Amino acid sequence: MEDQNVYLKPVTLKNILKFAVPTIAMTVFMSFYTMVDGLFVSNLIGTNALSAINLTAPVIQLVTAISTMLATGGSAVIMKKMGEQKKEEAKEDFTFLILVNIFVGIVMCILGYLVMDPIFAGMNLSADVEGYCVEYLSRYLLFTVPILLMNNFTLYMIASEKATLSLICSVTGGVLNMVLDYVLIAVFHMGIGGAAVATGLGYSVTAAVGMIVFSRKKSLLHFKKPVMRFKVLVKAAANGSSEMATALVTGIITMMFNWTMLHYAGEDGVAAVTIIMYVLMFASSLYTGYSYGVAPMLSFYYGEQNHEKLKKMVAVSLKVIAVISLATVAASFILTRPLVAVFARPDNPVYDLAVTGNRICTTALFFIGFNIFASGMFTALSNGVISAVLAFSRSFVFMLITMIVLPMILGVNGIWLATPAAELMALVLSVVMFRRYRTRYGY
Repeated sequence: MEDQNVYLKPVTLKNILKFAVPTIAMTVFMSFYTMVDGLFVSNLIGTNALSAINLTAPVIQLVTAISTMLATGGSAVIMKKMGEQKKEEAKEDFTFLILVNIFVGIVMCILGYLVMDPIFAGMNLSADVEGYCVEYLSRYLLFTVPILLMNNFTLYMIASEKATLSLICSVTGGVLNMVLDYVLIAVFHMGIGGAAVATGLGYSVTAAVGMIVFSRKKSLLHFKKPVMRFKVLVKAAANGSSEMATALVTGIITMMFNWTMLHYAGEDGVAAVTIIMYVLMFASSLYTGYSYGVAPMLSFYYGEQNHEKLKKMVAVSLKVIAVISLATVAASFILTRPLVAVFARPDNPVYDLAVTGNRICTTALFFIGFNIFASGMFTALSNGVISAVLAFSRSFVFMLITMIVLPMILGVNGIWLATPAAELMALVLSVVMFRRYRTRYGY
């Protein structure tokens, strides 16, 4: 079948990158326009508004966590069935899971409005920052369903060999977001609420295009009459639980960062954390994009029990990630001051905090890529349990330990050091799991 040619080609660096580069470009661009969102907010409204975006992150991460779980877990299950030549069943499951996403999105939107005010009221924020938080999140929640669909259609387009289309959607959405950021904030004076609307409309581009693309029978995956196989939903949820854990605990850890920074450095510290998270997110998007890009291939080769291709795919991937790690660390060190200056002027107290923090946090980039790939690989191999253990340990257990211990010893610098220390601990666990399951999966 023509649409499956990529899965039948030899596993070479060229063929892997041809498949993965559009996904890498897409995730990098998505993180870039998230940074631009913060850029407009910090420069047109102020660093207090930038702090508010970070303070709303835990709630937003909950939305991301659910959609990521259903998207990554569902994609692995469905592409495994495609590899087993159960194509019609895979399409039925695909349609069913998309409907589940729509239902979950509606429920989460309603719950978000119910808990929003009590959450921010209990954080002892200044009236200014609390107002920004409520305004931003109340607009963002309106786009819960499109955001869930965007995350799902992004991965399903990749699996259907439409990674270039997915990239085009992301670029279009990103450009729309940037333009609307300026128009809604600077021209129509909608404030931070305008930034949320701009982000939501940008994300909606992929959701809208996905509904059209997957309605066509020419697509490798397309909508058909769904069959409610709840075992598939459970399998997808279990298989994608690691990615959900990663997104969910990222929100929890972000909350811990915020609380700790509020204690040690006030709201300026929260703004500095936001800037550093943008930098780390931008660099990490390279690893995430690569892992998402090769995941369907790993699932397909596992489904057809092609151990030779699976082994070569993993070996090449580890080399690619090593190169990316060295490049991102070097770039982040060199560009620290210019990057921070984009968000905060040198005379702003946020500037010095962010410069120091970024230089320490940058060392985490030596380890992050391998940890992301290890978790994504086990998800693609339909071992959601090990993937979840890796992701949960990395994102929560190790971060919780380092976030509690290191600030007590080193103060603010301990907060910055928490991320690299946690990622190093996670790398040790990833290596242990990688070696333990090598024989079982034949990679």
